[in-house]
Amino acid sequence: MVLVSAMHITAGVYVNDAEPGIIQDIDEWADRVAPQGPDYRHHRTGETNGDAHLKSLLIHHQVVVPITKGELDLGPWQQIYYAEFDGQRRKRVVIKVIGE
Repeated sequence: MVLVSAMHITAGVYVNDAEPGIIQDIDEWADRVAPQGPDYRHHRTGETNGDAHLKSLLIHHQVVVPITKGELDLGPWQQIYYAEFDGQRRKRVVIKVIGE
């Protein structure tokens, strides 16, 4: 198994279809659910990224994917995606292979 984790609270990792239309649909859906700009309580701390925190909860911060014979065992159209919701800070992704 491999664990892929976005190591920041305003980013996410997910598995989905490797098709540009669905990726755009996901981005637009997240923007509708957590639009940028409203007066989030988080903004009272001086930050302006309340929407990015909520989008991270929607998408989640990590995925676990099986490995078979040394290869990621994804469906024929699947890919692992990193979602960036707040470009203000330096971010990193951690990838951990678990098992043989």
